[in-house]
Amino acid sequence: MNETLTRFVRSKAPAGSDLPVLMTPAHAGEDLLSAVQRLRPQIEESLLLAGGVLLRGFSVPAVETFQQFASSFGHPLLKYEFASTPRSAVSASTGAGVYTSTEYPAHQSIPLHNEQAYTREWPMKIWFHCVTASPEGGETPIADSRAVYRRMPGHIRKRFEPGILYVRNFGEMDVPWQKVFNTESRAEVQAFCERSGIAWEWKDGDGLRTRQLCQAVETHPATGEQVWFNQAHLFHISAREAEEREVLEEIYGIENVPRNTFFADGSTIGDEIFDEVRAVLDAETVAFPWEEGDVLMLDNMLVAHARSPFKGPRKVIVAMAEPHGNLGRF
Repeated sequence: MNETLTRFVRSKAPAGSDLPVLMTPAHAGEDLLSAVQRLRPQIEESLLLAGGVLLRGFSVPAVETFQQFASSFGHPLLKYEFASTPRSAVSASTGAGVYTSTEYPAHQSIPLHNEQAYTREWPMKIWFHCVTASPEGGETPIADSRAVYRRMPGHIRKRFEPGILYVRNFGEMDVPWQKVFNTESRAEVQAFCERSGIAWEWKDGDGLRTRQLCQAVETHPATGEQVWFNQAHLFHISAREAEEREVLEEIYGIENVPRNTFFADGSTIGDEIFDEVRAVLDAETVAFPWEEGDVLMLDNMLVAHARSPFKGPRKVIVAMAEPHGNLGRF
């Protein structure tokens, strides 16, 4: 297995990083499912200590193998609800809970984020499986959310402590509400929002606006550590390209742009704040090239993930499990 070990190179990482912990087969051709019993104690320990594990060199003959591996950790795989980006279920034949990675254009980057940290309910575990590695780019960069919190300037941590207000306008410029909520029924949307602490407002032309106050910082339930846990920088209007932002604000007005974030009291967050946030995330980024067959397992609260631009074919699929949240807090 030395050859596999020497192929693992982080193309970017902060000093002292041990993300992700690499695990390799006990013998050539070892099936991933066969290795679960042997590896589970080490995986679970590494998830709490480092936050992420890369399983490389194992035989993963089918998507079903990945689905069964993710399911073997004791929690049913989750549906992708209250989505912020387009993605599709892979196939009914693989079993529930396996999705394509975010279907953004290949030339675009997807910044670091913890899955569904823009809500008050999220998965604790997330798995990625590289079915086809892109010949150029297409990495899934990751970062330690505890290290991000520690590195974040004190004035930003203090200002974000009360939470982040997310405002979304569903319609022609964003994912339609029917796809986000997996229903055509307004009554079902309203029931979901009421249950989840989301304020809603129906607009002309079958539009929908939602507002939700969510955490910016969270405490991990097992380790007790503080983690930077939000998607404020993704939803803020500054995440748009300058020309696109100008057009959106001109046509729709800032109150009607597809998505935006505000301080907990509803006041505007200046672009310069997110310049600092993004600089911290960049400083903590760990990147490495995918190899076909790789499985990356993350503690979704301890480690954020991203996607680099790519060229050529790329297929990375995703599964999530173990719901957690803070619905009673706000």
